[in-house]
Amino acid sequence: MTSAEAPALPADNPFAAPSDLPYQLPRFADIRIEHYRPGFEAGTAEHLAEIEAITSNPEPATFANTVEAMERSGRLLGRVLYAFFNLTASNADDEMLALEEELAPKYAAHNDAIKLNPELFARIDAVHRQRNDAGLTPEQLALVERYHTDFVLAGAALNDEQRAKLAELNRRIAELGAKFGSNLLKDTEASALLLDSADEMAGASPDAIAAAKSAAQAKGHPDKYLISLILPSNQPLLADLTDRDVRARLYEASVNRAMAGEHDNTVVAAEMAQLRAEAAQLLGFATHADQIAADQTAKTTAAVDAMLGQLVEPAMRNARAEARVLAEVAARDGINLEPWDWAFYSAKVSAEQYRVDEAALRPYFELDRVLHDGVFHAAEKLYGITFSRREDLQSYHPDVRVWEVFDGPESDGKPIGLYLGDYFARDTKRGGAWMSAFVEQNKLFGDRPVVVNNLNIPRPPGDEAALLTLDEVRTLFHEFGHTLHGLFSDVTYPRVASTNVPRDFVEFPSQVNEMWVQWPDILANYAVHYQTGEKLAQQHIDAIKAAELWGQGFATVEYLAATLLDQAWHRLTPGDVIDDPMDFEQQALESAGVAMELIPPRYRTPYFQHIFSGDGGYSAGYYSYIWSEVLDADTVEWFKASGGLTRDNGETFRRKLLAVGGSVDPVGAFSSVVGHAPDITPLLRRRGLTAEPSA
Repeated sequence: MTSAEAPALPADNPFAAPSDLPYQLPRFADIRIEHYRPGFEAGTAEHLAEIEAITSNPEPATFANTVEAMERSGRLLGRVLYAFFNLTASNADDEMLALEEELAPKYAAHNDAIKLNPELFARIDAVHRQRNDAGLTPEQLALVERYHTDFVLAGAALNDEQRAKLAELNRRIAELGAKFGSNLLKDTEASALLLDSADEMAGASPDAIAAAKSAAQAKGHPDKYLISLILPSNQPLLADLTDRDVRARLYEASVNRAMAGEHDNTVVAAEMAQLRAEAAQLLGFATHADQIAADQTAKTTAAVDAMLGQLVEPAMRNARAEARVLAEVAARDGINLEPWDWAFYSAKVSAEQYRVDEAALRPYFELDRVLHDGVFHAAEKLYGITFSRREDLQSYHPDVRVWEVFDGPESDGKPIGLYLGDYFARDTKRGGAWMSAFVEQNKLFGDRPVVVNNLNIPRPPGDEAALLTLDEVRTLFHEFGHTLHGLFSDVTYPRVASTNVPRDFVEFPSQVNEMWVQWPDILANYAVHYQTGEKLAQQHIDAIKAAELWGQGFATVEYLAATLLDQAWHRLTPGDVIDDPMDFEQQALESAGVAMELIPPRYRTPYFQHIFSGDGGYSAGYYSYIWSEVLDADTVEWFKASGGLTRDNGETFRRKLLAVGGSVDPVGAFSSVVGHAPDITPLLRRRGLTAEPSA
C-alpha cells in the first residue's frame, strides 16, 4: 500500500487518536476486534508516508531530519500493535488468533518495506559516517549505532534481488510464527488432563483440587477434574500426585503437545529454522545463530559455546548424582524411576532430608500478600517508590489490576507510570510468564510507561485465596524485575528505552530482583499464613536455604537441554534437510552431551514458544538466561557486600543500569555498578556446579 492509498481511520476507532486516559492507557472498553485491521492498515500507510517524507527531503541527511524523524514516525501503528500483540498473548479467542495469522506476515512485510528501503538506508548510513563530527549526545550516538545495525542486519545493504528474496523469507517466517503460537495454544488446551474423580488427584493441595474442579465445570464437565498444562515440560502437580498412573498421563500430555495431527508444530518449527538459515546466509552469516550473536553482548557463537561448555559436564554430573539418590528412594516403593516420578521423589527428598514440604509452605505464600508485602515492599525499600491501586482504570480482562507508581518524597513523589498485573491462567492466554509494555517511556513525546506482568497461576474457585508455590513466588519477583526496567527507563528516544537492550542482557535485571525472595526482612514481611497470621518459622526458612542446591542438577540440565536444542536448530545451513524433527531433536541433545532420559528439555521443539512463536524473540538466544545469570550472580554478591537492601544501592542500580536502557553499552553499565568485568565463578557457586551434590 502506498501513501496515496492511505485509508482514513474513522474518528470513532479507538486507535485514531492517543488515548486520553492517564498515561495513555488504551481504552480497552472501547476496543473491539473490528478496530484492529483498519487501524493496522491506516497505521502502516501513515508510517510509509512519514518514511517517504524522510527519503524525499532534499536537505542532506542529519540526525534530526533522518534518525530523530524515524523515531517520530509510526505513532498510529504503534498504538494498534502495542494493544494487539499484547492481547493476542494474554486474551485471545479464535477470531483474534486468526487475525494474528493474517496480520503477522503483513507486519513483517511492512517492516521490510522500511528496513530494505535503499534511499532510507543511504540517509542513515550518511548520518552514521558523520556521527563523530555531528556534536551528538552519547544517547544520540547510541541511537545512530542502533539504527545502522538494525538496518544492516535486516538486509539494507543487499542488492535488489537479495532484498526481494529476504522479504519473502521474512513474510513466510512471520506466517509460521503466528501458526506455531496458534497451534500451541489450541493443543495445550486440548491436552489438558481430564480426570473422573478427586481420588485421582490424591496428594494435591485442596486448592489445586478445587481449581481443577472449577476448570472442568467451565468446560462443561461438572463431575470431573481438569488439570491444565503450563508451558514447560515439568508440570507442578507431578511433585504432588500420589497416583503414579495419573502422573504418567500428565507427563505424557505435557511432553507430547503439538507433536502430531491438526496442530502439529514439528513441521512448522523445522521450516522456520530452515528459512532462518537461508535468511542468515543472504545476510552474510554462516547460520542464524551467528547472525543473532553478532548483535548481542556475546558477539559470537564461539563465546556462547565457551560459556555453555563450562556448564554441561558439572550439570550432568550433578543430575546423575541426583538421579541415583532418587532411584534409591523410589526403589523403597518398588518403583523403577521414570521421568514422571522425578519431581515426586525429589519433593520427598526435600521433605525428608531438608524438611522442606512445598505443600505446607503454600499457605504462607498468598498471592496478594506476596505481591504487596513482598514484591512491592522490596521495591519501596530499595528504590523509594510507592504503589496506589487505580480501580477507576479498566483493563482488558476482569482479572487484571492496575496500579499507579510514584517516586519517593526525595523526588517530590512524582508519578512514574502504570503497572498492570495479570496473574491467573485462562484458556485465552499463552503459557509462561512475561513482561511487556502498552506504552514505553521516552522524553521525545513525554510518554510515561504502562507495563504489564503476565503469570499463569491456577485461578482458585470463587473467593478462595490464591496460594503460590515457592517457584511461583520467584517468578512473581522475576517478572517484576522486568517491570522495574520498564518503569525506571529515563531516556529521550523510544528505540533505546526500557528493555530495548540485547537479548542476552534483558533477563539480567529481572534475575537480580529474585534475590529479595529470601532476603530476611522481605521474607518475614510477606511469608505469613493466610488464615492464622503466623509468620513462616525460622526452621522452614533454614530448610529452604539448606535445600537450595538440591535439584540444581535437574534444573540446570533441563535448561541447558533447551538452550542447546535452540542452538542446534539455528546452526542449520540452507542445505540441511530435516526429515524427522523429533529425531533431529534427540540427535541434537545427544551431540551436545545433555541427553538424559529422565530429564526432558524444559521446552521440546513443538512447544518451544520462546524461539518459534510470533517473532521468535529468543531464537538462537535462549542461552541469554544463563548468560544473564552470570551477571546476576555477580551483582547479587555486590549487593550483599555493599550492604544489601539500601536506598543507596537501589539508587546506584536504578540510575546506572535500569534507567539507561539501550542508550549505553550494557556490559559497561554492569561494570559501572559492580566495579569489574563479568565473572562466572559466582554462578558456578550458586548452582552448586563446583562439587557433586549430596542428599
